[in-house]
Amino acid sequence: MRTTQDRIRHTLGFEIIGLVIFAPLASLAFGHDLFEMGLMALVGSIIATFWNYVYNLLFDHAMLRLRGDVRKTTLIRVLHALLFEGGLLLLFLPMIAWHLGISLWDAFVMDIAMSAFYLCYAFLYNLAYDRLYPIPNPTAQPE
Repeated sequence: MRTTQDRIRHTLGFEIIGLVIFAPLASLAFGHDLFEMGLMALVGSIIATFWNYVYNLLFDHAMLRLRGDVRKTTLIRVLHALLFEGGLLLLFLPMIAWHLGISLWDAFVMDIAMSAFYLCYAFLYNLAYDRLYPIPNPTAQPE
C-alpha cells in the first residue's frame, strides 16, 4: 500500500500537471482565454475532489442500507462510475456555461472533451507515477 504522504504527492502532482497541460490545450481547442480556461479547470478540479469524497461516502451508505455490504460487483462498479460522472457533470455544467458565457450544449460538449482528456491523462499519469515511485511492498496491508 502507498503511504499517506505518497498519496498526497500523487494527488497534488496529478492536479498540478493536469492543469498545466489542460488549460493551454483547452484554450487553443475552444478559443477561450488561457486565464479563463485555467480558472475553470482549477475550480473543476476542486469541485471534483469534494464530489469524489461526498459521492463515495453517500454511495457506501446506500450500498450498506440496500445490500448490507459495501463490496461492489462489476455491474455495481460500472453503475458507480456512471453515477459519479453524471453527478459531476450536473455540478460542473452550469458553472462552465456561466463562467465562459456559453450555452449549456456548448458547455456539455466542452465537459465531454474535458472528461476524455482527463481519462487519457489519468491512465498515463498513473502509469508514469507507478514507474517513478514503485510501491515498495504491494501486498502489504494498510497500517
